[in-house]
Amino acid sequence: MLRDANRAVIFTGAGISTESGIPDFRSPGGVWSKMKPIDFRDFLSSEDARRESWERRFKGEDKLVGAAPNSGHYAVAKLVQSGKVSAVITQNVDNLHQDSGIPSEQVIELHGNASYATCLSCNLRHELDVLKQSFLGRDEIPSCRDCGGIVKTATISFGQAMPEEPMMRAGEETMACDLFVVIGSSLVVYPAAAFPLQAKQNGAKLVILNREPTEQDAYADLVINDEIGKVMTAAVPLD
Repeated sequence: MLRDANRAVIFTGAGISTESGIPDFRSPGGVWSKMKPIDFRDFLSSEDARRESWERRFKGEDKLVGAAPNSGHYAVAKLVQSGKVSAVITQNVDNLHQDSGIPSEQVIELHGNASYATCLSCNLRHELDVLKQSFLGRDEIPSCRDCGGIVKTATISFGQAMPEEPMMRAGEETMACDLFVVIGSSLVVYPAAAFPLQAKQNGAKLVILNREPTEQDAYADLVINDEIGKVMTAAVPLD
């Protein structure tokens, strides 16, 4: 199917990054089994919630950044570089697709990016290293250096609206592809999980590669329940 495709789209979830040491969210032992997610509305309204959020980030409890890409990421990057894959739609916030060599403009981040922060008022970008120094050194909850607004990691939290532009771009890529490959997603988080079915309904082939079965397996042309790095390296030799 990869050989026959003219315009493929890759859709990735947390499973592609677990082999890099980043835990997923929903499985036993995952991030949310150890700490309750902070709702976006609480983050806005409560200084205590903002402090807890930044403590999790700067004390490394959420483990969302700092890992290196694995063979699955590099296989996807090779497909992009070959021109076979037009875009990577990802639910991940770890920046590992970009770190593997995929141009940022070809990575569509549905849930944002945890490697930097933005002001919720003026959208100014803030680097985490600078915020960390102020938070740990002077106990200052991050605020915007330009407008004084609330600063948050550039991720989409519970209760926060999905980003319009990435969702629109993901929809366009989904409808334009002839092969849609899901890698490492449980396909339970909507609206993102609707894209594979939309691609299938529009005539694209659908492949699902995930360690565990998903509710969309019955609609797929091919389902592989195995380790992602092993399967992707076999499908896309890295040498």
